[in-house]
Amino acid sequence: MSVTTVSVEQSALQDAQAQKRISHRLRRARGQLDAIIAAVDANDPCRDIVTQLAAVTSALNRAGFTIVSTALKECLATPEGTRTDKDLTPEEIEKLFMMLA
Repeated sequence: MSVTTVSVEQSALQDAQAQKRISHRLRRARGQLDAIIAAVDANDPCRDIVTQLAAVTSALNRAGFTIVSTALKECLATPEGTRTDKDLTPEEIEKLFMMLA
């Protein structure tokens, strides 16, 4: 196998692992959000609700940063002359990152 083939295979494996982590974080955030809605409906104490809101916000931010990080790795691994319209440019990745910051 050539180095390029190994790199492509490793990249695909990393993408699948990143996608699994992102999906897990988003599902956990959805569960936390459902708990927040139930807490609001049950008129739970403000402290409990805000604590859960902070947890779901953190989970969503981590998912967003993982998505941007994965896109950055793909961008760096794709030679500049071979990028397609579907690929993000470094400038677009920076803009996405700043949206999360």
